[in-house]
Amino acid sequence: MILVLAGTLDGRELAVHLATAGHQVLAAVISEYGRSLAELPGIRVHTGQLTVEGMQNLIADQNITVLVDASHPYAVNGSMNAMQACELAGIEYIRYERAEVCVPEYERLYVASDAAQAAKLAASLGKVIFLTTGSRTLKVFKTEPLLAKCRLIARVLPQPDVVQECVDLGFNPGDIVAIKGAFSQQLNAALFKEYDTEVIITKNSGTIGGADTKIAAAIELNLPIIVIDRPDINYRNLCQTQEQVIDMVDNIECNS
Repeated sequence: MILVLAGTLDGRELAVHLATAGHQVLAAVISEYGRSLAELPGIRVHTGQLTVEGMQNLIADQNITVLVDASHPYAVNGSMNAMQACELAGIEYIRYERAEVCVPEYERLYVASDAAQAAKLAASLGKVIFLTTGSRTLKVFKTEPLLAKCRLIARVLPQPDVVQECVDLGFNPGDIVAIKGAFSQQLNAALFKEYDTEVIITKNSGTIGGADTKIAAAIELNLPIIVIDRPDINYRNLCQTQEQVIDMVDNIECNS
């Protein structure tokens, strides 16, 4: 049985490709929304946050032979837990990570090492800041003293718990854009203009994550954009194409 951490679109696609190639696949997702997306032909689904111990138990209970980590490029804790669980369980870990967007030459583009640095940098660039970083980093921006007098716009998934999280953090309802991507350059530009955006913050989550269209919209509007760089993790068995993953899984299972 192959365990795929499949909280992304390309992770779900990879799970399907592995199943189509003849492998038994268990997809692990965090939320019920993720479960609704991952329930695809030939795929079993496990729902819920997994600690290291939880992954170990799942590996043992389901007779997992290979774990494929296709989680979001910024889901550091999940990846670290997965590598540790695989080492403890004595099974192979494979990391699938989508390619980054090539950051273009643009004098108003800034790269930050993390959300905290991005928050401080944004304070020097404008007063209306459009956040397209997902919900998990919103607290960093809301609690940064330098942004206390700034208007923060949060674009998040239209899930009740995510919207409630924004409200709990102090976002005004009019500053919550609950909408599911992908977003074209035109839609990004329209939203940035609608909210009188002065600064955009995003992550380099690849083309699937829409980083390219956000950057293009910023350039179109001549707005500063801060790109939070990917975490620096030394992944084992790193693959950037689904074909590489399938070949590696085949080799592991043939040699086991």
